[in-house]
Amino acid sequence: MAKVAILLADGFETIEALAPADVLRRGGEDVSLVTINDTPHVTTAHKIGIDTDATLATYDFSDCDLVVLPGGMPGTTNLRANERVCELAREFMASRELGAICAAPSILAELGLLEGRVATCYPGCEGAFPEDVRPEELGVYTDGNLVTASGPAFAVDFGLELLALLEGDEASERVADGMLVID
Repeated sequence: MAKVAILLADGFETIEALAPADVLRRGGEDVSLVTINDTPHVTTAHKIGIDTDATLATYDFSDCDLVVLPGGMPGTTNLRANERVCELAREFMASRELGAICAAPSILAELGLLEGRVATCYPGCEGAFPEDVRPEELGVYTDGNLVTASGPAFAVDFGLELLALLEGDEASERVADGMLVID
């Protein structure tokens, strides 16, 4: 069982955090919703209040296998403004697993972490992306230890790809079948 932290800031895109959390938990992973706020509560871009499992200050990342950055506005801006989130992005890109969806891959681009990688993002958020990094087709892309997705419509597929990264294709296919995901 892998340990996963989904980082949440006020204004995140609801489905981009909760769908992957659901998929990963169905796959048997230990998933925690972790907010950058001082208290364990966060509000989505669509004004849905969520009680989280931990705050950034209280969560132990030492044995965490995967960090996930959901998009949404101003959630992505709020994540990017947090230096600890930026440190974690650098650390997990270098030595563990990292996922980012929608606008959140722009954080990785701004930090200079996408050079020589394949990554996607929500159209219009690719300003800091290096040349030839972003495929023309929208979707979910895995490049080594990095999984990125183009936007909310890909949230379940993003979660399934994160599960495949952690546990292999068979585990991901088993969860997809149970959810009636059709190829």
